[in-house]
Amino acid sequence: MEDHSFSVFPNENFLDLRLYQYGWEQCAPLHSFGPFIRNHYLFHYVISGRGHFDATDADGVRRDYDLSADQGFLICPGQISTYIADKDQPWKYVWVEFDGLRAAEYVESAGLSLSQAVYRPQSKAEGQRTRDIMLYMAEHSDASPLHLMGHLYLFLDALVQTSSTRRALHGVQLKDFYIQEAINYMEHNYQRELSVEELADVCKLNRSYFSKLFKDSMGCPPQEFLIRLRLSRAADFMKGTRKSIGDIAARCGYPNQLHFSRAFKKRYGVSPREWRQQNQIRQTQQMKK
Repeated sequence: MEDHSFSVFPNENFLDLRLYQYGWEQCAPLHSFGPFIRNHYLFHYVISGRGHFDATDADGVRRDYDLSADQGFLICPGQISTYIADKDQPWKYVWVEFDGLRAAEYVESAGLSLSQAVYRPQSKAEGQRTRDIMLYMAEHSDASPLHLMGHLYLFLDALVQTSSTRRALHGVQLKDFYIQEAINYMEHNYQRELSVEELADVCKLNRSYFSKLFKDSMGCPPQEFLIRLRLSRAADFMKGTRKSIGDIAARCGYPNQLHFSRAFKKRYGVSPREWRQQNQIRQTQQMKK
């Protein structure tokens, strides 16, 4: 009898959202994971049983949570976390690991963060809607990348719509157009040096106001978003071309390859060379299936 399912997403040619891994597990009593630091967002939904989760919050303080069925917990990138199954009623959970340029925006729309790590649905039925989309992904690992990406968007929509801590949304506002204009500009000019002043000028906004507006909307400052965009492009080039890492670094706005390697490793946890080797191996395995 199976007690777990685990799948690695084979295609990373997506920027706004990226799916990394997903699955489910019926844990043994006191089964634990951590302490560990993740490079991406990792969300667990508790299907049955109980368990314990502890993680650092935004102030670096460790917080403890006891969780049971129809609750969930989010681990954020760079957060130290540990989770352990109950001794008498070990939990069964389904999970999905994701990231991308807009991941922080969607997570924050659900009211989840370093300091608000626990997902509590507005009702049991609504929570199970989120659960069912996650289980569908876990049970259809042979589906096409676009099909799975579509369900990642459905999962995040359900997470936002059903969360008891969701942020109130008031429709499209003028600030949304400013942010989209800045993102479009970055996507067309990421290869060269870009300053916050230039981005603010594109939107015809004061620099300080633009920076605050961007961070409030996207969950990170403009320059950090630009770094993520450049590194995402670089990952795509390393996977889809045979250009040297130095050429790719320069093409993505890093004339200094050492600076590029440091930024890439900080973001992905491995060096550009290691990342390329791992993904070439993964592509080869997929082609053999």
